[in-house]
Order: sequence, then C-alpha cells, then structure tokens
Amino acid sequence: MDPPPEPRAAYYAARPGGWRDWWTLLHPPYTAWHLAYVVIGACLAPVVNATRLIGTLLAFFFAVGLAAHALDELHGRPLRTRIPSAALVVVAGVGLAGSIALGVVGIAQIGWVLVPFLVVGPVLVFAYNFEMFGGVIHNELGFAASWGAFPVLTAYVAQTGRLALAPLIAAVGAAALSAAQRALSTPARLLRRQSADVVGTITLTDGGTIPVDRSVLLAPLEQALRAMSWAVVLLAAALAIDRLR
Repeated sequence: MDPPPEPRAAYYAARPGGWRDWWTLLHPPYTAWHLAYVVIGACLAPVVNATRLIGTLLAFFFAVGLAAHALDELHGRPLRTRIPSAALVVVAGVGLAGSIALGVVGIAQIGWVLVPFLVVGPVLVFAYNFEMFGGVIHNELGFAASWGAFPVLTAYVAQTGRLALAPLIAAVGAAALSAAQRALSTPARLLRRQSADVVGTITLTDGGTIPVDRSVLLAPLEQALRAMSWAVVLLAAALAIDRLR
C-alpha cells in the first residue's frame, strides 16, 4: 500500500512543482490580508489619492508578498517548495529594491516624514524572517506590529504626510487581528508541517467519545483563518470603493 500523501504546508498551498510553487510562496490569502491594511490606512485620510494608494500597495507587495516570503522560504524551506535558493535570493532582492525605490519616490512627493517608515520597513523584513536581535521581533507582538500596525500607519502617512488619532486606533485594531492570525496559524503550521500523527479522543460528559485526528484539530483553525482573511479584504475593498468613487 502506498503511504498517504504528505500534508500540504498550508491550506492554500498548491501541489509542489513548477509555477505552483510560486503561488504557494506568495501566501495569497495572507498577502491580500496584509495589503488590505494598507487600503484601510489610506482610506482613513480626509482625501484619498489613488496614485499614492497604488504606490503604497505595490511597495508592500514587493516587501511582504515577495521579499519577506522569499526570505522566509530561504530560511528552512517551511513551504517545501522546489524553487532554487538563487531564485529566492533574487526575488528577495528585487522585492526590497522595488519597495525602497517606491519609498524614495514617496519621499520626493510627500516629504521626509516618510524616511522613518522607509528605514523601518526593510529592517522588519530581515529582523522578523531571520529572527535577528535575539528573536525580539519574531514573536506575536513583533508580527502584529510589523504586518498589522505598520501597513496602516505607513499608508495613512503616505496620504497625508502626518499621523492622527484615527489611524493610530486602526493600527491597534490591525495589530490585534494580526495577533489573532498568528495565534491560529502557529498551531495550524505545527499540525501541518511538524506533526507525524495525531491520535486521541474527546470524552463527553454523557460518556460518549469523539475521535480526534489532525483534520479535526486543523479544521476550526483554518476555517477561522479563511474567514478572517476574506473579512479584512472585503472590508478594505468596501472602503476603497466608497472613498474612490
């Protein structure tokens, strides 16, 4: 009898090989989720500049969707893709270069207030993915601040050249959502990528039992992640449609 197929590294991961590895590398629902924070931050501005919003979205796609995910895969192959290491290095370099270039264009248009964001962004990408500074950023708080709060604040400043109370509150909300995302995805990754088997039962108060395996434990975690990713993206889309019409 053939052994059962190895579980996919993530619920959105495609079958290994070819272009499918690149799809998996992009973490499509999570990339869209964090880009949605950019839209939310920008849409809090009194006047939304569509060109600046698109530029900010592209900068974060290059930094997070490409560079951060390529570096993460380079560091231990958690997604088990067959993408050559050299290609991952190139993608990470192009992603960071594109993000920084867009940031420089933003500084020319908006002013030096964007400089701290341009500096902090690449630092967060490297520090989180390579667990630098003793792993002080590679934790729930660091994830929430880096991929939740930071996009909201950056997008608002890119629109207005300043900060305000509303984006600060929204940044805390985005950080809380990102913390919830990590709290769900961490055990989901453990089950998918590191567990050889799961065997057990739940004993009910009436004496009945429910068998427990990997799929039983994974289902509520990944259903919540799917629902949350769609919810944040749709909320951002609604705001963009309303503000840009």
